[in-house]
Amino acid sequence: MNQQAITTLQNHERVRCEVWTRVMGYHRPVSSWNLGKQSEHQERQFFHPQDAAAGGC
Repeated sequence: MNQQAITTLQNHERVRCEVWTRVMGYHRPVSSWNLGKQSEHQERQFFHPQDAAAGGC
């Protein structure tokens, strides 16, 4: 059961995924931000707490 199913979609079947994030306690779509704030969002680095506790990032 470790295999993942791969699904190939045709271009006409695809839809844009709307990304939301939480800022100051409110959930907002990233698409409503100005270009500078969207650029900051793309540069964010994410980490897992388990990795940080082990000394890695």
